[in-house]
Amino acid sequence: MTHTISFPSLGWEFTVNPVAFSIGDFHVYWYGIIIAVGFLLALIYASFSCKKMHIDVNQLFDAVIVGLIVGVICARLFYVIFYPGDKYRENPLEIFQIHDGGLAIYGGIIGGLAAGALVAKARKMKVAAVLDLASLGFLIGQCVGRWGNFINQEAFGTATDLPWGMQSDATAQVVPGSPVHPCFLYESLLCLLGFILLHIFTRKYRRYDGQTFLLYIVWYGVVRFFIEGLRTDSLMIPGVDLRVSQVIAAACVAVGVILLVVFRHKTSLSGCGDPQIMESIGLAEPTPQEETVEEEEPEDDGPSTIFGDLPPEEVKEIYRGIAGASKESSEEEQEMSTAARKKAYLQENDLGTDKPEE
Repeated sequence: MTHTISFPSLGWEFTVNPVAFSIGDFHVYWYGIIIAVGFLLALIYASFSCKKMHIDVNQLFDAVIVGLIVGVICARLFYVIFYPGDKYRENPLEIFQIHDGGLAIYGGIIGGLAAGALVAKARKMKVAAVLDLASLGFLIGQCVGRWGNFINQEAFGTATDLPWGMQSDATAQVVPGSPVHPCFLYESLLCLLGFILLHIFTRKYRRYDGQTFLLYIVWYGVVRFFIEGLRTDSLMIPGVDLRVSQVIAAACVAVGVILLVVFRHKTSLSGCGDPQIMESIGLAEPTPQEETVEEEEPEDDGPSTIFGDLPPEEVKEIYRGIAGASKESSEEEQEMSTAARKKAYLQENDLGTDKPEE
């Protein structure tokens, strides 16, 4: 089934087919492709960030694979459990038809993070650091994955007269005759903004492992709380007029803020972050200071202390006298040395001495 989607105020109109291509009777849906692309981009980012975070990439992949499998299962179960009506109770096989949508992001986040954290702990990894990196990956995946909702024409909001209001055959069945909030677009853009901000924070300002993760659950909690209030297809808590995602989002924000306050003085990094903290715990080389070499001017030692305050002329005369005496002494020593050598020679050869007559 194709969807005709328009943005009336902008003059845009699209026709989209949820099926990307088919192989016989087997259909490959854009929803799955888009989620796979989001996951792949998140994995690429994580693999390039492992070195800076001091995380072993092979061990991380183990945690990611397990987290992905458990995350998808939990996302689907979360959606099925809170889905209104008896659709899945009467047709249990439809639980496995995830190509039509129906993955609750909070179920995926909770299940995926819990499973990944258990694997990380079993592999003796820094769990808090892994959660920091995982939260950045989640933001990438959520930013891309929400466009699957656009293709399926789901997760849209209430009526709006804003210029970017969206209309389609699917929205007309819920809100006839009026454009609606494109909630998928709001969440995608805010997840992109959150990723950029938290990426910069993690590289330059993070003070301890786990801080990025706490900021993520606060950021996404606020975003999801307000966007969920606009949606028309929210999952509700049975018997209570409360949206499941809003309750979880509010709880995440509260817990995140409390823990950020409790750990505000904590400084324990295992990877990139605040340069001063990294330097203090030996994770970074001290920043080299530019040394300015100043030429030292020779100091004026003042007048000579040997001759006191004698005038320069008298000092010169004294030096000349010393030089003359030294010369005369040298000549005398030379003459004495010559005479001594001559006498020694004569003695060795018995010359110049009177011998007794025989």
